[in-house]
Amino acid sequence: MLRLRLIEERLSAIYHQADEMKTPMHLYTGQEAVAVGVCAALRSSDTVSPYHRSHGWYIAKGGDLNAMMAELMGKESGCSGGWGGSMHLLDVAAGVMGSSSILAATVPHAVGAALAFQMKGEDRVAVAPAGDAAIEEGVFHESLNWASLKKLPVIFVCENNLYSTTTPLSARQPCVDIYKRAEAYGMPGHRCDGNDVGDVYTKAVEAVHRARHKEGPSLIEVMTYRWREHVGPNYDWDAGYRTKQEGQEWMEHCPIHALAAEFPAQEVQLFRDEFEKEIDESLAFARKAAFPRKETIKETIRV
Repeated sequence: MLRLRLIEERLSAIYHQADEMKTPMHLYTGQEAVAVGVCAALRSSDTVSPYHRSHGWYIAKGGDLNAMMAELMGKESGCSGGWGGSMHLLDVAAGVMGSSSILAATVPHAVGAALAFQMKGEDRVAVAPAGDAAIEEGVFHESLNWASLKKLPVIFVCENNLYSTTTPLSARQPCVDIYKRAEAYGMPGHRCDGNDVGDVYTKAVEAVHRARHKEGPSLIEVMTYRWREHVGPNYDWDAGYRTKQEGQEWMEHCPIHALAAEFPAQEVQLFRDEFEKEIDESLAFARKAAFPRKETIKETIRV
């Protein structure tokens, strides 16, 4: 979680410098416990199919940081060949099966992966992360229905950060807890505290165990909060859709600070120093990398 936080803090600091990054970025700051808690329950052979707020899932699942930084700068050595940007990260070797800017688009991708695992008799699990706005898309419900019908080894993870861009959940959905909607599809639904990585991990372990034992899918709703604006590196307390006080209340329960308090300060600082050095090296790698040639775009798309 600390590694994720430091990566995105650095991205926020340099985003407007020297015009290095032209890609829109949906930062994961504040939500780190979700991807980390879930991915800690997975094996390297399992897969995730992230959505547009993708950095957290890419890094937590083991994606290559050099390749991610190069992608953010539009370089050929980027994980999507420099053509995809922040919302389209891919690392098949790590089990990151490609994120998408289209709302709920990767949910059926994860279901398809789970179907393939089942048909091949493979002991693997697919994870479908999505924001709370994805619940409003028809494909989300179609995916839950099909996954339940076929008892597929897939876990649906709803990161409920209370807002879709600048519109609160209460203005978009009826007053029904998201995790309770799993009952309509004959699967268990769980809610957990997105500021408590242990709680997220425990619920994920239960869902993974169920999936591996051919008992079917699960839905996990994680209550979380994005600290920064919907897209971009800034804070948007003056935008009028939420208050700074609300944000500060969530920040006081930062998932990283809560866990770091259980470790000696010196040990935490060692981690911090190590991660900062890694970030420096990955930025240097990305800056030296070449831009993609137009002749390579077809090859990149085929990959």
